Amino acid sequence: MRKAILEFTLPLFKLNNVSLNDNFAIIKGNLADYSIHLGSGLVHQMAGAEIAISVVPSQHRGRLFLPFVDEDPKTTEIITKVLLFAKDNDIKDPFILNQIKLVK
Repeated sequence: MRKAILEFTLPLFKLNNVSLNDNFAIIKGNLADYSIHLGSGLVHQMAGAEIAISVVPSQHRGRLFLPFVDEDPKTTEIITKVLLFAKDNDIKDPFILNQIKLVK
């Protein structure tokens, strides 16, 4: 289901650097390439380590209503991660940037 949601979502954001294969979103970023598991949401830099991202439970943040997600919080998390890493040049969080090994 998450793969189907992403198939419809990616063109809305005009993202052509994301491909979906099996249970992964494969992202060709500007800083590095990434894979995001569509089941668990784990992010790995290709040929590298996991990139740890803290997820804030929804009860601790404002509600954000996005037209392309369902009620499943894991789906929201995964789609958010795909969108974040597809535009990795825009990442400002030093914790995340320190984990990305610049290989390009």
